[in-house]
Amino acid sequence: MTSTTPTQSQNQRFDGTERYVATDDLKLAVNAALTLQRPLLIKGEPGTGKTMLAEEVAAALGRPLLQWHIKSTTKAHQGLYEYDAVSRLRDSQLGDEKVKDIHNYIVQGVLWQAFVSPDPVVLLIDEIDKADIEFPNDLLRELDQMEFHVYETRQTIKALNRPLVIITSNNEKDLPDAFLRRCFFHYIRFPDRETLKSIVDVHYPNLHADVLRAALDTFFALRDAPGLKKKPSTSEFLDWLRLLIAEDATAAEIDAHAATAVPLMAGALLKNEQDLQLLERLAAVTRGTTRRN
Repeated sequence: MTSTTPTQSQNQRFDGTERYVATDDLKLAVNAALTLQRPLLIKGEPGTGKTMLAEEVAAALGRPLLQWHIKSTTKAHQGLYEYDAVSRLRDSQLGDEKVKDIHNYIVQGVLWQAFVSPDPVVLLIDEIDKADIEFPNDLLRELDQMEFHVYETRQTIKALNRPLVIITSNNEKDLPDAFLRRCFFHYIRFPDRETLKSIVDVHYPNLHADVLRAALDTFFALRDAPGLKKKPSTSEFLDWLRLLIAEDATAAEIDAHAATAVPLMAGALLKNEQDLQLLERLAAVTRGTTRRN
């Protein structure tokens, strides 16, 4: 396959979008990755918008988005290509003429698609920490050199345009130092109250101020509860708000539940029985202290 040297669209910058509230340091990280032509490694709590960032960056830059969602069984070579030997064997047994051309049994992976795209793309490698520890190292050369070799066809696939690679991690395991050196790193901190209000304004612009105040009070108190196994995330907070709106919940109802028991419709926020029981015990202690006083 004939190829040109990888290029990067000049003067492209990410300044956020109407649907995604990006902090200044996050916008700086995206633009640094564009300038350095390095993969952008994004870490943060689950539910803080890491995957959505890639979608919004692609939309803002006017680039196609290719997504590779990693599982525990994913191997690095699957992102390059796979040779379908089983289909070729079956076709040979059936006397199919296409078995004579091995190219018919090479399945392009997402990196191959990104490399041969006529336009620069945004390539999302999502939750890389789910894979085997060697997975990131197995992609070092391909992401560095923007090329790889197809042994079955003796082709070298070179990128027509250098993609913007966004890699997300939930910090389930440490990534190799050699891989980290090749990335621009950014950690998405959990949004503070004002940032979270801005995020809510994007999704629910007509929400009553008193309901939002009560919801935020309850949510941040829940995240601060000592001993909580899984703190609720931004995405879970938005789901909870959607339920509150659907049920026409008032600020008084939200405050009352938060003060005397678990939050209203807590199943949107609490995801295991240990946290539910912990909150019930804390509420019981609070009620007991209130009665004694």
